[in-house]
Amino acid sequence: METSGAEAAPRPPLARPRARVATGVSSGLAAHLRIAPWLVRVAFVGASFIAGAGLMLYVWLWALTPAEPGEERSTRRAPVAWLLLSAAAACLIVAASTGGPVVDTAGGAPGAWFAAVLAGVALAVASGAWATFIDRPDPERGPRTELAIRIVATAMLALTAVVLVFGPLASWYPVPVFAAAFAAALGIALIYAPTLVAQWRDLTEERTRRIREEQRSEIAAHLHDSVLQTLALIQNRAGATSEVARIARAQERELRDWLYAGDSTVDSDLGTDLRDFAAALEIDHPVTVDVVAVGESRERASGELAAAAREAMLNAARHAGGEVSVYVESRPDGVEVFVRDRGPGFRLADVPGDRLGVRESVIGRMRRAGGSATVGPGVGGVGTEVRLRAPSPAEEGNRG
Repeated sequence: METSGAEAAPRPPLARPRARVATGVSSGLAAHLRIAPWLVRVAFVGASFIAGAGLMLYVWLWALTPAEPGEERSTRRAPVAWLLLSAAAACLIVAASTGGPVVDTAGGAPGAWFAAVLAGVALAVASGAWATFIDRPDPERGPRTELAIRIVATAMLALTAVVLVFGPLASWYPVPVFAAAFAAALGIALIYAPTLVAQWRDLTEERTRRIREEQRSEIAAHLHDSVLQTLALIQNRAGATSEVARIARAQERELRDWLYAGDSTVDSDLGTDLRDFAAALEIDHPVTVDVVAVGESRERASGELAAAAREAMLNAARHAGGEVSVYVESRPDGVEVFVRDRGPGFRLADVPGDRLGVRESVIGRMRRAGGSATVGPGVGGVGTEVRLRAPSPAEEGNRG
């Protein structure tokens, strides 16, 4: 029996993309079904005329479909809040121009102007909620868009209430007009309700963070008076390069990282990355690495300078051992890293040509990145000093 040539590729998981038109539901569903996104959008619009089935399905998928994995923020091309506000303005204009009876005598349903007022109020409230919860965290819009939406929506609903109360409909249908004006006033309050909810959430998070910091400070004070001092005493008594001292130093670093984990950023800077790498070296090699960083660090841990510095530290731990010092200095014109050890030292010219660790991983890497690297004897001719320098983007641009 013959077999088919190639198995069909598995469908991508149902997920909303992070670069969206509005909510990403149609794009995510189209990618999952392997059809054009415009077909999905047409299907949603067409099904919405069937007792609102398309709209309900769309909202259901929006609520339950996860976003694509990733750390970047979601962006939206369509100004949804302004579109909702424009639709609200259109409904209120229709209500002002209709002025028919408040109840349709044929079917007993609300009249056109009354239903248009309620629809306009609902759309204005929806635009305010979208601006607060969706557009505010968006880097392309932010609080300014939220403030503008609130101002325009408030003015529009206030004008609607004034026109209803002082217009001719108030004398013809006083009770329905009062209900519609009250709905407009209630809509103004609901426009600001999401802002109050967001502020309450921020206050709650700040209170939780403060309580966590107080508890962490209490734990840190207790551990500093007991465990951390004991670990420091073990290091001093056992010797800097002994196995017991290295284990105690590693445990001290892990304990400090756990206590102050909330203070570190996700995208670590150069100094933080080199300290973490030094802790790993102290576990694997008989070495003590001290990292000192001065100045405002602009270099990230993912750069070529960080990679070259890690290679220089690894070479010092492998071939020199003992005590290694790392000094990171950030200046406006660039960043410099000094890696010094107290080992026997070596000359770069004496290194065989087939050993490319220092030549390519340190010197060559910095040269390709637009920086420089030098390897020479340490202070007083003792040990080895590796100096790495990476220019600032402005200086590098002036050179080019």
